[in-house]
Amino acid sequence: MKPYTMEPDRNGEDLYVGIVLSRFNEEIAYAELEACLDELESLGVDESQVMVVTVPGSLELGIALQQMAMSYEFDALIALGAVVRGDTYHFEVVSNESAAAISKVALEMNIPIANGVLTVESADQAHARAEEKGRDCALVAVELANLMEALVPETDEDEDLDDLEYFLDDEDMDYDDEEEFELDEDEDEDFDEDSEDEEYSEDDEDEDEYFDDEDDEEYEDEDDEDNRR
Repeated sequence: MKPYTMEPDRNGEDLYVGIVLSRFNEEIAYAELEACLDELESLGVDESQVMVVTVPGSLELGIALQQMAMSYEFDALIALGAVVRGDTYHFEVVSNESAAAISKVALEMNIPIANGVLTVESADQAHARAEEKGRDCALVAVELANLMEALVPETDEDEDLDDLEYFLDDEDMDYDDEEEFELDEDEDEDFDEDSEDEEYSEDDEDEDEYFDDEDDEEYEDEDDEDNRR
């Protein structure tokens, strides 16, 4: 069996990438960022198409990533930071909640997010992994952005044209209906004006006939009086 297998596409040209960096354990996070930016450049991503924002800590990564995703200006996002175990349970809370928030944004907003938040036992472990993690995040972001684009179903151009023609025909029909309605209104107005003119004409004729009859009667009365004399 030889199924169709898509090859990884790591061409970063024309991709827009957003990066959110946690400033807690700042030295480690910026080491990740430097390696990540170098790798993005090597993959062909233009620096003018990369935006970097920072937040106080890893728990704030989720809300910043969500806001960037909601802008729909990025093809992929990257989260960078480091959580180093301490003496309390806070390490587990920050590690678990930040990871959950990153995954939730990616799934709900349908955008690839490379999780580069290191969760380590010591600062030495973090320093040893920072550069590699930064480069990995750049690779993940570019590859997933291209994969998401490749998996979008292709549309039939003929169907699109048919839909467009139907829409235009529908618009023309509506326009014709409006014209017909306007013509009907004009005809009704003309009819009403003609009816009013005819009515006024009939009234004038009736008045003229009335006054003519009165004049005739007056003339006849005057003639009768003259005859009597």
